[in-house]
Amino acid sequence: MVNPVAQAHRGLGTTLFSLLNPIPFGFFVAGLIFDILYLNTAEVMWGKSAAWLITFGLLIAILPRLINLFAVWGRNGTATGTDRLDFLLNLVAIVLAVWNAFVHSRDAYAAAVPGTILSALTVALIALGFIVLSLQQPVLQGARHG
Repeated sequence: MVNPVAQAHRGLGTTLFSLLNPIPFGFFVAGLIFDILYLNTAEVMWGKSAAWLITFGLLIAILPRLINLFAVWGRNGTATGTDRLDFLLNLVAIVLAVWNAFVHSRDAYAAAVPGTILSALTVALIALGFIVLSLQQPVLQGARHG
C-alpha cells in the first residue's frame, strides 16, 4: 500500500534530487581513478582529466545539494538524524572537492599526492553517506493485511 503522506511529499524537487544525486559521485570516482593513474604514470593527461572530472562533479552537485539542504533543514523537524548525517557527510565531501579543484590547478606533479588524497576522502565520505542512508530502517506505516 502506498503511503499517501509520503506520496504527497514527492514532487519535482524529490524527482530532480533522485536523478541528479548519483551523478557527481560518478565524476568523483572517475576523478579518483584518474588521480591514481596520474600518481603512478606522471602522464599529465590523467591529472588534467581528473581536474575536469572534479569540476564537472562540483557543477552537477549544486542542484541536488540545494534540494537536500531545503529537504533536510526545512521540513519542520521531519528529517531524521540519518538524513542530517548524510547531509553533513556530503557537505564535507563537497568542501573537500572544492579544495581538490584548487589543488588540481597547480602545475605539474605538485597536485598528484594531495589531489589523490582529497579525491579519496571525497569519494569515501559520499560513499559513507550512501551507506548510512541505505541502512536507515524504513518506517512502517499502516496495518498489515493478511
